[in-house]
Amino acid sequence: MDRETLGIVAFPVLFIMLALRVPIGLAMLVVGSAGTAMIAGWSPIFSQVKTSAWHLFSNYSLSVIPLFLLMGNFASRTGMSEALFKFASSCLGHRRGGVAMAAIGACAGFGAVCGSSLATAATMGKVALPELRRLGYSGSLSTGALAAGGTLGILIPPSVILIIYSILTEQNIAKMFLAALVPGLLAAGGYILAIAIFVRLYPSSGHARERVSMLGRLGYFKDIWHVVLIFTFMLSGIYLGWFTPTEGAAVGAAGTGLIAVFKPDFGFRALMEVIESTAITSAMIFLVLLGAEFFNAFIALTQLPILLANFVVDGNFTPLVVVAAILVLYLFLGCLMDSMAMILLTIPVFFPLIMTLDFGMSPEETAIWFGILTLIVVEVGLITPPVGLNVFIINKMAVDVRISDTFRGVLPFLISDIIRVAVLFSFPVITLFLIRLFP
Repeated sequence: MDRETLGIVAFPVLFIMLALRVPIGLAMLVVGSAGTAMIAGWSPIFSQVKTSAWHLFSNYSLSVIPLFLLMGNFASRTGMSEALFKFASSCLGHRRGGVAMAAIGACAGFGAVCGSSLATAATMGKVALPELRRLGYSGSLSTGALAAGGTLGILIPPSVILIIYSILTEQNIAKMFLAALVPGLLAAGGYILAIAIFVRLYPSSGHARERVSMLGRLGYFKDIWHVVLIFTFMLSGIYLGWFTPTEGAAVGAAGTGLIAVFKPDFGFRALMEVIESTAITSAMIFLVLLGAEFFNAFIALTQLPILLANFVVDGNFTPLVVVAAILVLYLFLGCLMDSMAMILLTIPVFFPLIMTLDFGMSPEETAIWFGILTLIVVEVGLITPPVGLNVFIINKMAVDVRISDTFRGVLPFLISDIIRVAVLFSFPVITLFLIRLFP
């Protein structure tokens, strides 16, 4: 078997291992090591084991991941999610479908200090789902809105997935965060618009609650002002060059940690649980990155990216057609895989190809634009059947709602996502204008 064929065969083998519930990091480590050994023998593997782990884990940029995870865990344990939902509900709850809209707004706010889609969905589901059901919202709208809202955790910066993309493609993390800001706000706005249209078509699915006075809203705001302050100071400091993304993550973690210290129900045991959860999640991500290091080295040996680039050149495909085909493939993969697996498996193959094409932009702008498009399509995969991890997380909390109803509930949000992808694909300036404004 020649090396190109070996590289192609490696992907279905990897998918089979994932279907057998082998952890993604271990699966990539095994396939990458075995493939490299078949091409170049076992000596490079032993050398890689000796050097890759140290080279990867001593990367200063990677330290931003556990710091953002720590910040998100502090936020989860100190009631920030509940405070955000109450404030958003006080502002929007008097509208038809307003409490579901508030859940979207709270997910966006919590995603700004969390960085994880699954954590955002799980945390906001515990807070918002009982209130939505108590107010008589339909099961499909309640669970669909929360599953879709959870995806904002990886789109609104900071985002763990965006950090991993930046490290894999050697892009500036601060610029990736800045580029994701407008698409993230568009996502939240599109979801709120989808709810507004849905409740007009099906009035019984979402009811309005009593209007809260301005004084009452200010009372709720006093419980979240510190979240707004931390997020604004952290991102402003990163964008204005006051500190690096890693230092910004440390500021955010320290800020949420100080808030936790002054919470009466946050003791030493809670602190240990936060640290343990951060360590476990960080170790899992780092293992996946190590497996990706071995798998990517194998893919480079097979020269599969070069083969793919030559195929595109020989086929005279236009650059936009190539990107469109990749995005459609991501939508398909989203039905089968989680977001991190998609990024780690495909970026080493697709990114070199994208960088050989001419989109009328600088190489950095092309990398950022493609990264945001990829992130958005990966986000869509979190609510796409039959996997839709966010859908299963929320549905597990709603014991009275069938999984089919939840998938039906996410359809309006999927339509919103597809429209947003089409707009950002057709008009790259929407993604890039902040980058150009603050070079």
